[in-house]
Amino acid sequence: MNPQDIDQIETWLVAAGLAGKPEIKLLEGFCERCRAAGLALSRSIAVIDTLHPIYEGRGFRWRDDGQEEKPIIEYGPTNEGPAAETWQRSPFNHLLTVGANEIRRRIGHGDPIDFSMLDELKAEGHTDYVALVHRLDRDHQIGGMDCVYSSWVTRRPDGFTDGDLAALRRLVPALALAIKSASLARIAGTLVEVYLGRDAGQRVLRGRISRGVADWINAVLWYSDLHNYTSIADSAEPDQIIPFLNDYADLVISAVHEAGGDVLKLIGDGTLAIFNASDPAEACRSALRAEAILRGKIAELNRRRTAENRPVTSVYLGLHIGDVFYGNIGSENRLDFTVVGPAVNEVSRIASMCRSADRSMLVSAAFTAAAPESDRAKLVCVGRYALRGVGRADELFTLDPALL
Repeated sequence: MNPQDIDQIETWLVAAGLAGKPEIKLLEGFCERCRAAGLALSRSIAVIDTLHPIYEGRGFRWRDDGQEEKPIIEYGPTNEGPAAETWQRSPFNHLLTVGANEIRRRIGHGDPIDFSMLDELKAEGHTDYVALVHRLDRDHQIGGMDCVYSSWVTRRPDGFTDGDLAALRRLVPALALAIKSASLARIAGTLVEVYLGRDAGQRVLRGRISRGVADWINAVLWYSDLHNYTSIADSAEPDQIIPFLNDYADLVISAVHEAGGDVLKLIGDGTLAIFNASDPAEACRSALRAEAILRGKIAELNRRRTAENRPVTSVYLGLHIGDVFYGNIGSENRLDFTVVGPAVNEVSRIASMCRSADRSMLVSAAFTAAAPESDRAKLVCVGRYALRGVGRADELFTLDPALL
């Protein structure tokens, strides 16, 4: 590769990183440009750890032979099971262990096959392998993101030339920086969605982070909590309480998401969510669909937990529709993106009335009036109730038991 080609590739990497290209596109574009400039790459992998509730990191793969291969890999913990064994045999782990930045194996010219995958690469006709690690400053690491790992392979009979290696050493740091930038943007999206909710998270990422910035919206409000949670928590073993909460919270959240809603807040065993649609009837229909999904999920979970001799419960649910402020509430240093207004208080009171009415779900008269006619026909009045903290009594409805 001549200096002009190297400069052009480096310029492209900077522009692509600034443009926010995803990691796999960065790797693909880099490898294709290197090949066009004479660096005969045949395989490449770039790996970076992340901050995610499930995945430890992501890997990105490129190859020149057109064979089908999943280009993006999301991997779990590498400190247990088969994944730990694979990691311990990897050149990346070796580089971290010995404190080096680069390792080379001329697998087509007698170098030892002492790391995982090198035997496979040699059998496929590859001749040279180089692994690089670019470390991130310790004070600026996020989660497990402490390095960008990469490996580079060629089928060229004589392997990589000195010029090839010099080009990789010059260019890969810029690629690593671009991949880090893309990964940090992905982490930011993951964090705000996990902790704020999908819609609220996206609003924050679009810049709605100032205190007092809120929209006046009409939405269906969902408030649910777990039946008899306090007594279950008091009698359960301490190490069983969090798994118990997680099992049921997962069902509530997944049901709301499947039906198009957004979970805004988890309050102990309670869940606050909204269904926001331009058509109130459609929002009501989505909320009722979420309730039906949740009912089926809970029945299945309770069968499993009962068979495992673990405590089971059900969900109390209140549904209401009304106008609320949706946005940032709090101080300059600590904000919460949520909904506020009398309707929020009402939906929590409606949910708490499930115990008195001996029903698993109650909906307000306003919700019933806004629901599509086909759904409204499935709702029956259970009486008129005075809600604590609400200055008027309200008729409450539930699903006709004959239809359940």
